[in-house]
Amino acid sequence: FIYKHVNYNTRFPANLGKILSCNVNRPIFILEWEMGLISLLNINISQAVMASFSNLLMNQSCFVACSKNGLRKSILHDLHERQGQSPYYDKICRPATELLPLLASGIKGVTSNPKIFERSILSSKAYDEQFRELAKEGKDVESAYWELVTKDIRDTSVILEPIYKETAGLDGYVSVQVSPWLADNTEETVEAAKWLHKKLGRPNVYIKIPATAESIPAIKQVISQGISVNATVIEAYLNGLESSGLSDLSAISSAAAFYISRVDAVVDAELEKIATHQALELRGKAARAQAAIAYKIFREKFSGPRWEALAKRGAKKQRLMWASTNVKNPAYPDTYYVDLLIGPETISTIPEEALGAFMDHGIVSRTLDSNMEEAESVYKGIEKLGIDWKGIGWQLEDQVLDLFKKSYDTVLYSLQHKALIY
Repeated sequence: FIYKHVNYNTRFPANLGKILSCNVNRPIFILEWEMGLISLLNINISQAVMASFSNLLMNQSCFVACSKNGLRKSILHDLHERQGQSPYYDKICRPATELLPLLASGIKGVTSNPKIFERSILSSKAYDEQFRELAKEGKDVESAYWELVTKDIRDTSVILEPIYKETAGLDGYVSVQVSPWLADNTEETVEAAKWLHKKLGRPNVYIKIPATAESIPAIKQVISQGISVNATVIEAYLNGLESSGLSDLSAISSAAAFYISRVDAVVDAELEKIATHQALELRGKAARAQAAIAYKIFREKFSGPRWEALAKRGAKKQRLMWASTNVKNPAYPDTYYVDLLIGPETISTIPEEALGAFMDHGIVSRTLDSNMEEAESVYKGIEKLGIDWKGIGWQLEDQVLDLFKKSYDTVLYSLQHKALIY
């Protein structure tokens, strides 16, 4: 198979080989760049992924296809090149080389969270060998968990490094979240973020910090120390940049995540309790309205004298990241939260099922701020019905945090049980 990223003109980093198990009996990928550079890598990649890649190559509607003319662009390339939105993959792969077909199709980065790691670690045998060695070394279960996580994040960041370099640090990131159990402790959150940053030693990693009241000061402090973060607080990002002693801020990046489908799930439930015609007509519209207004605020915050002073020091804009883009309500189209939130200088992090749907029949068009009047009308209409937007925000933060705590504990419990076997 030929893997070609349309704009690559740099080599993969020298240490890429460290995460690839070379075996001449395995399939060989040919990595080719426009500059004419060709590298041959014997990549240890699962037969399931090879089969999947073969099928995708045959499906011209959703993937790149090999031909005498090279590789054809996918809808994800159109999303990025025509609309300025970066598609990220909301899933961790082990081995990280399983991401290569997705990068070829236009994926620009990867996101993770404790729930994603729960699914990955508990459903795959790919972690067994490393965990067995960690258990033999006498590592406690939580320390072993973080060794598993940081290996995945480091390996993924290596795979994404060409995108990071090509885009001058705009894309090519993978995110990793601090322990959800630290969300109510500012100092411990700061220390955890610093530990992850040092442990990983990679420039293209977002340290994800939940936007709790206690974590907001931590976000500012971590950013001021030159660490890139994924955190939904624009003001904390700007304050962190301003308080940084660095003369060059270009190495710091940030994304502000919004849990899109979860907003509609919570607001729709409230609208159904009210049950008036007006309320029921607003179902499925809350998330898009909130996202559009957040985008308007984003454009205002990252313009004017305050931002221009930071931009002169090399600061990057904190982009909005649409997370939880899977559709929870079967009444809505399966591409609903990807199709309706397309706009420049944003990230859409897409889980596997939604990604497949979008690549098959998604529509690329600037929809995010195409009707701001309607978005503001929906937002105010929901408010007039007595639904408190701030309360919804805190409810969602608590809901997601509880979910992540449960996932974190579930993995630790499972690893503890497995350690007894070893």
